[in-house]
Amino acid sequence: MSLTRTLTRRRTAAAVLTAALLVPLAACSTDDTRADGGNATASGSAGAAPRADLTVLAAASLTDVFKTAGAAYEKAHPGTRITFSFAGSQELVAQVSQGSPADVLVTADTKSMDKVKADTGTPAIIAKNRLVIATGEGNPFKVDDLKDLADTKLKVVLAAPEVPAGKYSKQILDKQGITVKPVSQEPNVRAVLSKVELGEADAGLVYRTDAASAADKVDAVEIPDDRNAIAQYPAATLKDSKNAEAAAAFVAWLSSPDGQKILQDAGFQKP
Repeated sequence: MSLTRTLTRRRTAAAVLTAALLVPLAACSTDDTRADGGNATASGSAGAAPRADLTVLAAASLTDVFKTAGAAYEKAHPGTRITFSFAGSQELVAQVSQGSPADVLVTADTKSMDKVKADTGTPAIIAKNRLVIATGEGNPFKVDDLKDLADTKLKVVLAAPEVPAGKYSKQILDKQGITVKPVSQEPNVRAVLSKVELGEADAGLVYRTDAASAADKVDAVEIPDDRNAIAQYPAATLKDSKNAEAAAAFVAWLSSPDGQKILQDAGFQKP
């Protein structure tokens, strides 16, 4: 056999061996690329938010919608659990100032959030709301205007002045020059709604979404926009949160199409 033929056979054998070795390597490389791509896609999706037990401090007027939102979020993020603490925004601010452990704060006005700006991340407005006059079912006292609340024969309840709903109520009543003497001033807007629901008050100023949540028990008298106030709901992570990444993911989700749909279905307006 000539030297040339021998070299040719050796080169051919080497090429075959190299090709055989490269096939499994190529297969492994392809699988790794898919895995990386899958992880990258997942990490960019809502489903890849870090698992955590989150505590969310939220304004009382968010009670119903956040229960729905929390259930939807947990379903989309297996392993995450959300515990809500609902109260007047002024109470929530006091809790944050006192160092109560929590991950997210959502208030019913920007002024309350501003009071704890040293303790929060940058807030994002997630929704807006407006006031209505809540009356007993069927509106037995025929309340149809803000000025009717000045009738001393009418038992009116309002949120306390330090509560966002109370501030908004004072704002619109003062603007119209209407003096109302409430029979009580409640610590949050849901307490106002409860008084009207139970018949302990004839009327009260609540958010449109609150009245909608109790539509089978109260009537809502609309207040024209030019005589109304716009409530804004900022949401922010808390700097002392032990679940910073998961908290940020939840806050971001509230502004996502899924979160916004739940809020708007409940009657909240776009931020």
